[in-house]
Amino acid sequence: MPSPLPIKSLIRLNWLLVFTFTAIISLYFIFLLDERPLYKVFYMGMTALGIGLVAFVNVRILILLARKHGVRGKALKRYRYFFTYAASATIYLMLAPAFDYFEHKSKSFPFPFFLFIFFISGILVNTMIILLQDFVILQADKSHADLELSQIKAAHAEATNLLLKQQIHPHFLFNALNTLKALYRKDPVAGDNYIVHLANFLRASVYNHAAKTSSLADELALLLDYLEMQKIRFGSALICVIDLPIDMLNDRYLPSFSLQPLLENALKHNELTQQSPLVVNIFCSDDRIVVSNTLKKKNLNVTSTNHGLANLAERYSLLSGDEVIISENKDTFSVSIRLLNNEYSDHRG
Repeated sequence: MPSPLPIKSLIRLNWLLVFTFTAIISLYFIFLLDERPLYKVFYMGMTALGIGLVAFVNVRILILLARKHGVRGKALKRYRYFFTYAASATIYLMLAPAFDYFEHKSKSFPFPFFLFIFFISGILVNTMIILLQDFVILQADKSHADLELSQIKAAHAEATNLLLKQQIHPHFLFNALNTLKALYRKDPVAGDNYIVHLANFLRASVYNHAAKTSSLADELALLLDYLEMQKIRFGSALICVIDLPIDMLNDRYLPSFSLQPLLENALKHNELTQQSPLVVNIFCSDDRIVVSNTLKKKNLNVTSTNHGLANLAERYSLLSGDEVIISENKDTFSVSIRLLNNEYSDHRG
């Protein structure tokens, strides 16, 4: 969609031209010409009048042509040149008799000479004004294009973020229902407890579905429901220690559904037994959340489905441009993500 004409910018440019050239002419007459004060004032006033009339008539012609031929119509440029040059030449030819009257009192130049000079002056002034106005229009078009591009990028990022989040829910629900089925066969009471936490988790998922970010408190609540579900499933084979400052819970933010996939990733890729439990530590370090787990990789090759770290890393990059830091050594695997400030929060009524 073409950008509208920057009328206000063109008008500001016109006034700038009037004042600038009037000032230049004023300095010329004051310091270089030995003329009567009234003569100097006349020249300054006529200079401002001539440039002002041409500049504002140009804008008016541009507006009228844009209404008829479109802002970027091919006919607009052709008609614009014809009408503006005709108008500027006419304006300066109309000013010529006044200048001739003053000049006859001092130098007695022939009137046809003034007509030719003022005709050429009108052409030159109009050319200068067209070039400057085109520059202003070009800059406005560039700003409009940059704005549209940023809006398209934001819409694309939002759509990508939503798509990535939608990948999480079916994956999680599939695993949860399989676990629930197995629990009801073995321990109906545990199955009942599991379904309570599952309901809480799904309720929060629906509520935060469209949100790009969640407060640390909301993310923690979601994580705790998921953690209780996994404790029902794995018992003492899973140990999770959470140490987060209370004052950060409502003042810091994370991408929605970011803590739970990190715990899920640790469970997916590591062995855990009663004798050798999986230990997960979640803590804050240098304004970042760190999720660290003991490393006991499964012997079976687990196929990645892009629902864990890759998903979170891409969503986090789209949201803040920051990176998810992953580190691994012989005994531990950890993921660190920066806490976000209020500027990234989603305000929901």
